[in-house]
Amino acid sequence: MGEENQTSVTEFILLGLSQDPHIQVLLFFLFLIIYLLTLLGNLLMVVLIHMDSRLHTPMYFFLRNLSFADLCFSTTTVPQVLVHFLVRRKTISFAGCSVQIIVLLLTGCTECALLAVMSYDRYVAVCKPLHYSTIMTHWACVRLAVGSWASGAFVSLVDTTFTLRLPYRGNNIINHFFCEPPALLKLASADTYSTEMAIFAMGVVILLAPVSLILVSYWNIICTVIQMHSGEGRLKVFSTCGSHLMVVVLFYGSAIFAYMRPNSKLMNERDKMISVFYSSVTPMLNPIIYSLRNKDVKGALRRVTEK
Repeated sequence: MGEENQTSVTEFILLGLSQDPHIQVLLFFLFLIIYLLTLLGNLLMVVLIHMDSRLHTPMYFFLRNLSFADLCFSTTTVPQVLVHFLVRRKTISFAGCSVQIIVLLLTGCTECALLAVMSYDRYVAVCKPLHYSTIMTHWACVRLAVGSWASGAFVSLVDTTFTLRLPYRGNNIINHFFCEPPALLKLASADTYSTEMAIFAMGVVILLAPVSLILVSYWNIICTVIQMHSGEGRLKVFSTCGSHLMVVVLFYGSAIFAYMRPNSKLMNERDKMISVFYSSVTPMLNPIIYSLRNKDVKGALRRVTEK
């Protein structure tokens, strides 16, 4: 075995989304717009919910947590991607790659749990309205939010530990635009089976379990709504559920595809495009889909701007 293969990797080279300079310029402006909209939308939600007492309800408490998670999730990857669009050599240190994986998994997995918690909150509001205030108390909401962040931290710890304990020697070229376990495992200099099984198990915990809870919650909501006498009420709930489910399918579908299928040794362009959805597009869409279109948030924005 050559000396190169015995030397541990200290930095990685990311191939990015495209090698064409003209396409990279176009992608730079596209990702810049996506990131600015993500920052604006999520920061606006955090500030509005904090400032307006009328938004101090369980739903907006969880939305504030979701917006904060989205801010961290997007900021972990997109600024680095923007810089790499403008430079020829796209490198990241091993330590930087490790931190990126830890924060990405922490915030991304927390978001998975929060989306499930939010679907449960909507289930209680629609299906058990008379018991809502006794079920969704302040402390119940705090415990659910803390549990979401704790589950995100646990999955991040497990996945990161299993991924980073592997030896990485010789090949340091990642065919991706940021560091995440599926891309990094392709460079490991040892058998990755146990790590893949650990990541798959964590995927069951943080992806399949929450998405199952979400689907059951919305199925019960739809069954309750069908029995409503008010056509306007039915339309409003169906519209809300439809938009929420669209985000769920986009976020969970792309994440499940990336983390819960057999790991191949090649990272293709389709894999990278799927990563764009859950790392960049969903954090931008969440505040628009969940909050900025509803009258409560519009009213809060109007009251804050009129002060």
